[in-house]
Amino acid sequence: MSDIAVNSSSAAGTAAKAAQNDNKTLSQADFLSLLIQQMRNQDPTQPMDSSQMVSQLAQINQVSATQNLQASFDALAQSMQGNQLLQASGMVGHNVTVPSAAGRLQGGALDGAVNVPDGGGRTLVRISDSAGNVVRTLDLGTQLSGLADFHWDGVGDNGEPMPPGVYRLDAQVGTAAVATYVSGKVTGVGMTGVDGAYLDVDGFGGVLLSQVARVN
Repeated sequence: MSDIAVNSSSAAGTAAKAAQNDNKTLSQADFLSLLIQQMRNQDPTQPMDSSQMVSQLAQINQVSATQNLQASFDALAQSMQGNQLLQASGMVGHNVTVPSAAGRLQGGALDGAVNVPDGGGRTLVRISDSAGNVVRTLDLGTQLSGLADFHWDGVGDNGEPMPPGVYRLDAQVGTAAVATYVSGKVTGVGMTGVDGAYLDVDGFGGVLLSQVARVN
């Protein structure tokens, strides 16, 4: 009898280990089938340890539950990406305001905004060329908290029109430096593998949907 008996402790331990390390080759159904075969062929003088069997069943169930949970997360992620892309596509043709320390002068204009903190105050926007020279200072006066819009007509402080290109933006409210934003029209949308949907903004480039501060 002992010559044909299956060593229940060794075989069952191997099955549980395989289920944990290589779930592609041993599914839950495979494990249960193997366990039944072990019970049929066990040595009556050395029956399987019921506590060990329960432990092995718990292990294979844990592997199965982990697989199901991962599948659910994957499905949820795909659904969220689809919703993001659908939301982003509805912005095509609209103007959006996004955070940026630089803006592109094109068509003789550059539009943007300043993030005025609580309390407001006198707001200045300084526009510099690629060499760091301040070419125009916009005085927005006293602004309330929130996004305060500005418009640059492309003319320098010397009264001369400036060439198209990228210009640096620096703003302050009172004596404190604050964040600047630029505005542009959405010309297209796309999806990244990690960060989700993004927008192609005219005069700015690609920006993540999550970075949009305002839609006009």
